[in-house]
Amino acid sequence: MENHPFAGRTINVVNDLSIDEQLYLYEKTRELKRAFKNGEDLRPWQINDDRVGAYLIFLESSTRTKESFLNAVKFHKIKTNIFDTDHSSFNKSESYADTLKMLSAYSERSIFIMRTKLEGVGRWLEVCLGQYANKMGLPAPAYLNGGDGKHEHPTQEFLDEYTFLEQNNFQRDHIHVALIGDLTHGRTVHSKADGLHIFKEVEVDLIAPPELRLPDHYYNKMEANGYKIRNFESIEAYLQQKHIAQSWYFTRLQLERMGEDILEKAERLHRSVTFDRDFLIKIPENIRFYHPLPRHKVYPTIPFWLDSLPLNGWEEQAMNGYFTRIIEIGILGGKFGADFEGKKKETPDYHDDFIETVPALNKQKPEYKIGTKPVENGIVIDHIGKGNDIETIWEQISKIRKILDLNIISSSGVYRSHIDGLYKGVLSLPDLDHFGEIKMKKLSAIAPESTLNIIKDYVVQEKFRVHMPPRIYDFEDISCKNPDCISHPKHHENVITEFYRTNSNKFICKYCERIHTFEEIWNF
Repeated sequence: MENHPFAGRTINVVNDLSIDEQLYLYEKTRELKRAFKNGEDLRPWQINDDRVGAYLIFLESSTRTKESFLNAVKFHKIKTNIFDTDHSSFNKSESYADTLKMLSAYSERSIFIMRTKLEGVGRWLEVCLGQYANKMGLPAPAYLNGGDGKHEHPTQEFLDEYTFLEQNNFQRDHIHVALIGDLTHGRTVHSKADGLHIFKEVEVDLIAPPELRLPDHYYNKMEANGYKIRNFESIEAYLQQKHIAQSWYFTRLQLERMGEDILEKAERLHRSVTFDRDFLIKIPENIRFYHPLPRHKVYPTIPFWLDSLPLNGWEEQAMNGYFTRIIEIGILGGKFGADFEGKKKETPDYHDDFIETVPALNKQKPEYKIGTKPVENGIVIDHIGKGNDIETIWEQISKIRKILDLNIISSSGVYRSHIDGLYKGVLSLPDLDHFGEIKMKKLSAIAPESTLNIIKDYVVQEKFRVHMPPRIYDFEDISCKNPDCISHPKHHENVITEFYRTNSNKFICKYCERIHTFEEIWNF
């Protein structure tokens, strides 16, 4: 298993598998389903190895996902251990990391299948369990995310994409999908921002009232992946135009996640995304409806009278969950994957090259016109927040003092640059003879594009310009502001906070993928 392409892998989000790896999963699913329908001997598809143990840990109630995984695990004839919301040591305030470390020692190869209300659990366990396994001389355990809060549900996405491929006769040139319902809370919809990327050309119609619209993060992901996106506030409005999607994907309204102000509008919201009998004459032939199931028995967005019509694609979709999950467990458990020859997921390489050495002109630092005296020996931080308004620059100066613990005799001010007239901040720190790497990294995140001047005998001896870093991590002063993130301090999981810079110079939490500005990541 050492060289197996799927050994010890974490599938926390869709993109934890490359496009080629996803296509491998779908092709194996297609072969298994064909063998099943043809009545062939299915023993060659089973792991059937008591050295492999699967742990089903469902800390959020589930029927469909849990039972399909349970039956998929039983299919493989491997050790099976079940935790749920009612009978679990997690209810005793035990940490995720400690509990799963203990469990991973009970099998030679462990597969954790988990659903939680907390987001990003899989990414954290990938780190801490990997370190633990390496220390103990164990194979790294594998992890499958069965749904984490409002974040993602990759295993549902894999069965959905397989179903779309079936409808498309496994052609990947183009797909046109309508996503309907609660797009705000529906993690199965969120996963489609990346999952649909297996198709070369993607058209997505988002059908939801403003209160239930797709969060910006996932909308931006779709745009970045090149999808053509249209927005409609109701099915009725959608059917007033003629370019209708071939695949309609409905989700239920998750009223339990909504505030009181939204609940008061529940009837109107339901009506806007529920299929009506009058709509039948307005839709083209060969359309299929899908739903992650189960439907709400009182307010189903796909009414039950549609069950017997050819529009019903959700029952085949549900069956596909069994087959795709058999393959997912099979590749993580070492049964499949040895013949995989495609492109694996690439691990990002983050270079800490955001501190730039600037040639020092060995000239005296000029005396500033207002208040700040020349520094004989010490450090001057210049160009703080250049181009911003005066209030914002003062806020940055205050943050620098607080976060970098610069409670020393100093002076600061906001001035106009004598070169271009833009406002900038200056912080003079006389007699400060050391500014370590940690502080330099923090400065780059708090005040990117500022310069740090080291002065001796009134002359600039060294000069550095700091740029926005590619990632910020392992600082006590930072935290994800998503209260449902596994790394949020209130959960006491001792997770090492880590953020990655996006193309738009914002920061994304490593675990829950919540977007922050660089100002927001700091604790005040």
